[in-house]
Amino acid sequence: MCGITGVMYFEDREPSVSMLQQMTDVIHHRGPNDSGFWTENRIGLGFRRLSIIDIAEGHQPLCNEDESVWIIFNGEIYNYKSLRSMLQDRGHVFRTNSDTEVIVHLYEEFGEECVKHLRGMFGFAIWDRRKKQLFAARDHFGIKPFYYQYNDRQLLFGSEIKSLVASGSVNPSIRTESLMNYLTFQYVPEPNTMFEGIQKLPPAHYIKASFDGEMSIHRYWDPMFEPVDRPFGEYVEQIRETLKDSVVHHMVSDVERGCFLSSGIDSTAIAAHMRQIEPIRTFSVGFEGPNNETLIAAETAKALGTEHYSKIITREDFFNTLPKAVWHQDEPVADPSAIALYHVAQLAREHVTVTLSGEGADELFGGYRIYREPLSLAPLESLPLSVRRMLHRLVKMLPAGMKGRNYLLRGTTPLEERFLGNAKIFTEDMKAEVLRVDSEMFKRYQNPFQIAAQYYDKTKHQDPVTRMQYIDMNLWMPGDILMKADKMTMAHSLELRVPLLDKELFEVARRIPTKYRIAEGTTKHIFRKAMEGIVPDFILNRPKLGFPVPLRDWLKGPTGSTMVEQIKASGIEDYVKIDAIERMAKLHQNGQGDYARRLWTIYMFALWHATYMQETTKKAVAAF
Repeated sequence: MCGITGVMYFEDREPSVSMLQQMTDVIHHRGPNDSGFWTENRIGLGFRRLSIIDIAEGHQPLCNEDESVWIIFNGEIYNYKSLRSMLQDRGHVFRTNSDTEVIVHLYEEFGEECVKHLRGMFGFAIWDRRKKQLFAARDHFGIKPFYYQYNDRQLLFGSEIKSLVASGSVNPSIRTESLMNYLTFQYVPEPNTMFEGIQKLPPAHYIKASFDGEMSIHRYWDPMFEPVDRPFGEYVEQIRETLKDSVVHHMVSDVERGCFLSSGIDSTAIAAHMRQIEPIRTFSVGFEGPNNETLIAAETAKALGTEHYSKIITREDFFNTLPKAVWHQDEPVADPSAIALYHVAQLAREHVTVTLSGEGADELFGGYRIYREPLSLAPLESLPLSVRRMLHRLVKMLPAGMKGRNYLLRGTTPLEERFLGNAKIFTEDMKAEVLRVDSEMFKRYQNPFQIAAQYYDKTKHQDPVTRMQYIDMNLWMPGDILMKADKMTMAHSLELRVPLLDKELFEVARRIPTKYRIAEGTTKHIFRKAMEGIVPDFILNRPKLGFPVPLRDWLKGPTGSTMVEQIKASGIEDYVKIDAIERMAKLHQNGQGDYARRLWTIYMFALWHATYMQETTKKAVAAF
């Protein structure tokens, strides 16, 4: 695991090594063990290394034998040994035992098609000196990040936005449209970021750029579900075999490994498979109260026989962490569980360098409770379209809060107009109340449902549950789940691996019929059945909790008042109506509604703005 940075100029100009040094120093946390640079006319590559595989020889930037191909690489390739053998059989000569060098020779052999052979997580850039071409790619699911700025002068890129800012050629400013979408999604959907002019390379995409300034982006893989009606038991066996194989591959490293462990089935399944291979350490965090996950996690660890470590996060711990967490996130992500993830990563790094986790099971196997909604709405959706539209108009006239109104509204609203993924914080009407944005902007910007439309258009032939999963695979998972996972673990120089997000396992999951995913009154039904005998019985059917942060209660007391004062001091008054936020906070504190998530979304934007956008902090970020 590492951090990469680089620049490609579209004019005769040699990159400054001192600039590359600045870009890499600011992401020292991604690679505290080593650094490296390589430059020639128009091209500069920078690298920070967290040593995991081939500790002695894995220095980067790395090249092939005749130095015609250079690479900087962040991630892990889990099938690199089999790829290495194949390439050696084809005559390629290796100088190291690293997975990085495998990508170099794979590129020599297959060109841009090399990405299709990789099983792992990655963000890399290859400079082909013969073609005078830069080739950069991001992994299938978006586990590892890749940011870039492209204009008529240069292509600047890196693992984190703060590297681009530290180059000195980026003047941070807010992309208003991103702010508007952030308030709904609680993250900025790719390929955009909260920064004007800086973009994210989407998952399963690659870039090709040349000296003449031409750049193109291509998709090389699509996480499309195509259910096939086969026997239930056949799929159960495939899940068992493929997950076991994935965990074995994800455990390859030359350093200590561990596993995050919550109260749910996903992380428990990973820990159980790891424990069958070797003694392991597990880590959990929780909050005081009835949903304290550390209690169940400790019981699970005892049943599995792991060496377990846990921590209770106090309110003070949680809020004291925010400045560091926000700086590491690069752009605001209003998921409170990101802060809990920061703490469990901090705990794990005291003992190991690599940790495995259970991200991805819900998206692959249908684990979110919202996926059951189409079943409950089926009676209404079976009505003729004209009847549903008329009923919808009538229901909207009923008083807000009336019993059954919300059910009738959702049941008479097409899926494409009601589901955006696992978060929908602000509606368009709510945004109009809190944002200082003119009405014309609301009319012309690409709103959340227009963003989701591209994925709905590709799945018209599929059932509602499958369509919802595809939306989450393309929006929620890379935008929230994987973004916070990467940033909060790398903040502590901890490598996170996610065996459930393995392309071989996805090939099994994508074919499982919906009737096997959502069944018997539960979600992720077939995955639970596949884990019988592997995961302790008391975990198999526990409801999903995530990290149950007690935010609603915290914001009713003095903490809520302090938060409002920090929002007012953050400098966001040009974008947000402070009086509207104060009213919202007052209603929440008086018990006249639950506004915790909306307040938190604004608060995260405010802290991010204070960190990256105020003049004093702009200079601090640039100079780190």
